Amino acid sequence: MKQKNIKEIVSYIFIGGMTTFINYLVYFFLIRSFHCTWLFANTIAWLAAVVFAFGMNRNYVFQSKNSIYKEGLMFATMRLITLVVENILLFIFIQIFKSDIMLSKVLVSFITVISNYGLCKYKIFQKPKGELNYEKN
Repeated sequence: MKQKNIKEIVSYIFIGGMTTFINYLVYFFLIRSFHCTWLFANTIAWLAAVVFAFGMNRNYVFQSKNSIYKEGLMFATMRLITLVVENILLFIFIQIFKSDIMLSKVLVSFITVISNYGLCKYKIFQKPKGELNYEKN
C-alpha cells in the first residue's frame, strides 16, 4: 500500500474519531440533559458532525481543491443518505429489539463510519478527471 494511501486512511480514522466523538457528545447530551427523543437527538448530532467532518475531510484528509459548493452539496447529500440508514437501523434496534438507546447508537455507528469513508473516497473528494497521480514508490 502506498504511503499516501496509508496517511489518508490514518487521517480519516483520526478525523472520523473526532467526528464520531462530536456526534456522540451531542447525541448523549441532548438525550441526557434535555430528554430529547433518540430520533431528534440523532438528527441534530448528525448535523453537527457533518459540518465538522466536511471541513476536516476536505482540507486535511483528502486535501481537495475542487469546487467547495459542489463537494459540499454532494457531501451533505451522501451523508443524508447515511443518516436515513442510521435512523432506520436505530429504529430497528430501539423500537423493535428494545435495545438500549446508547448501545444502539454505538453499534449502528460502525456501519455509518465504513459507509461514509467509501462515499468520501470514491464519490465526493475525487481527483479531477485527467489529473494523473504519479507518485514515487
